[in-house]
Amino acid sequence: MNDVALLIDGKSTAAQAGGYFDRVDPVKGSVVSKAAAARMADVSLAVEAAAKVFAEWAATGPGRRRELLLKSADVLMAHQKDFIECMIAETGATAPWAGFNVVFAAGILREAASMTSQIAGEVIPSDVPDNLAMAIRQPIGVCAAIAPWNAPVILGVRAIAMPLACGNTVVFKASESCPAVHRLIGTALVEAGIPPGVCNVITNAPENAAEVVAALIDHPEVRHINFTGSTRVGRIVAERAARHLKPVLLELGGKAPLIVLEDADIEAAVNAAAFGAFMNQGQICMSTERVVVDEQVADEFVQKLSARAAGLPVQDPSLGPTVLGSMVDAKSASRVAELIKDAVQKGASVTAGGGGHGTLMHATVIDRVAPSMRIYAEESFGPVVTIVRVKGDEEALRTANDTEYGLSAAVFSRDIARAWKVAGRVNSGICHINGPTVHDEPQMPFGGVKASGYGRFGGRAGIDEFTILRWITVQTGERHYPF
Repeated sequence: MNDVALLIDGKSTAAQAGGYFDRVDPVKGSVVSKAAAARMADVSLAVEAAAKVFAEWAATGPGRRRELLLKSADVLMAHQKDFIECMIAETGATAPWAGFNVVFAAGILREAASMTSQIAGEVIPSDVPDNLAMAIRQPIGVCAAIAPWNAPVILGVRAIAMPLACGNTVVFKASESCPAVHRLIGTALVEAGIPPGVCNVITNAPENAAEVVAALIDHPEVRHINFTGSTRVGRIVAERAARHLKPVLLELGGKAPLIVLEDADIEAAVNAAAFGAFMNQGQICMSTERVVVDEQVADEFVQKLSARAAGLPVQDPSLGPTVLGSMVDAKSASRVAELIKDAVQKGASVTAGGGGHGTLMHATVIDRVAPSMRIYAEESFGPVVTIVRVKGDEEALRTANDTEYGLSAAVFSRDIARAWKVAGRVNSGICHINGPTVHDEPQMPFGGVKASGYGRFGGRAGIDEFTILRWITVQTGERHYPF
């Protein structure tokens, strides 16, 4: 069992009130982690620790920050086995997904390291004689970082890497569903030499989540919040931060469409749909939730995708290699089952899967989904993909955009010019032509529109999010005044 302490000012510490909470294995139901249950007093200590060292960290040269972030990536990789074991136990993830999380997260740290010397500004011509006017970027201050459980190493590291690269200090609120995984990120950074107080990690019991998040947002030393999670909670975070006029970066839910035009390479589209829908049991914000397919090729596409889904193995990931592991908890699995049942009752057809045992669910394909069904609009966040049949490009676009979400999307067509025009009209922050909806790289601007949030992680776009742009002038000669 993992004993998980808070990380405040470089030290492992118990919660002030002495509380703990248990995280159970979603398949076995046994306790796998006992984690410190932070409350408001612990939030204050963490923020104060970060505030205390902000000026020193902000003044640390880009070369030194780069060196520490690169070392952090190496230490993270050295702990890959530990991360895999924790992810399997706490979230039901498969070993390959957990291992990929660590590799990708190390890439995020290395990309952030490369950005430390790219935090640039510009000289702007001034109408005032002998006046040197500059726009410069500076770190914001203490950043609150809140990450989810579904890609815990990737999204946990993403929440803190660029803020640190830009010279900010961080208080990272771990997910209640994977406290040991997220705390291990803090361990890696400390081992790499990140100074005490620069990155602090707090864990909290599920029943105290609202209190802890509110305390983080409300603390006067916290200057910026980034949150990855559900749209429901994202709205709460944004509304609370707005009271204090604090900037927020939100990466929220998705209902990603994969559009298959009648001239598409069907095999390629099936491969992308299967990967995008069932990787990590469909528990990815970019997961392919809807395949919008032209009726001319729908029968062929559904037959091939259903055959692919039916052949995907599912089992307890702790027993060995598998494609599908466990849903994060029984409540999530039950909700997906309810969505499938509702669709069938209203006329849809299950062409693959549809069942399961507990948190282990089979890859499911549902054909002839219509707007009257809950699963047409609601984010399932499970191993289920819907098929909506359409006629022509215009109906495909209307259907793809008929959602409150707008994170990722894909378009399949052999005519790239045609696909480009369709992609340009899809309301999403990300769109891939002849590729899966699940695609991320550390250097890319990642984020959505509409209910999928606002702001961008990744590369130079991340610099803009985690710095403030200041106008500073130097009067190099005598200044004339009217009086």
